[in-house]
Amino acid sequence: MGRHEAYRPTLGKRVNQRFLDWLRARNIFLPRLPRFRRGAFNPVFSFFFTAGLMAVTVVDPYGGTLTAASAMDYSGNVLGPQQQMDQITDATVSFARGGFNIIAGSSFQKIYVADAGTPDPGSAKAFAYSLAGQLNWGQDQYSCLVKLWTRESQWNVLANNSQSGAYGIPQALPGTKMASEGPDWATNPETQIRWGVKYILGRYKNPCTALVHSNNVGWY
Repeated sequence: MGRHEAYRPTLGKRVNQRFLDWLRARNIFLPRLPRFRRGAFNPVFSFFFTAGLMAVTVVDPYGGTLTAASAMDYSGNVLGPQQQMDQITDATVSFARGGFNIIAGSSFQKIYVADAGTPDPGSAKAFAYSLAGQLNWGQDQYSCLVKLWTRESQWNVLANNSQSGAYGIPQALPGTKMASEGPDWATNPETQIRWGVKYILGRYKNPCTALVHSNNVGWY
């Protein structure tokens, strides 16, 4: 055949040509589409490609709620580095009449926390008050802790969330995590409070930051 092979249309072209011939025999003609020079749409594609890259840098694809904080295990070395599933912004506290104003970051609304006062001796809150003092958490942080756990469980040692399975005063999820503080975790408020305080310390540093997070997303 010399230097060039004989041209043979592909199967697709042959089928397409037969279809066109069939249409022409019946005086049916397909409309002609406009022809554009090669690369005419390159600027448009470049614009959307650049816009897409910019959107990725602005919107975090891994943002949003992945899991409840209480489902994460911080019962081990709570003072060591912790894997953060979301960004935690430390709360700031200012005094207010009869309590405290709590705020963290521009995206959070101000929360008013009433002064929890001094708890009754021998109560669960008194034990939490003592632990807060050992950690140098002031009256503001103790008041935040009271409000947080009142919201979670009303300080009921037997509180059980039938939907999530969260249990106890700090609403650990699952409740068996509190066994790291003692085998009586299901009925002893002091065991539960020790675990809950360590959890807050390891993840949020203090109760007011945990309260702001809970107020913003519905869990801590």
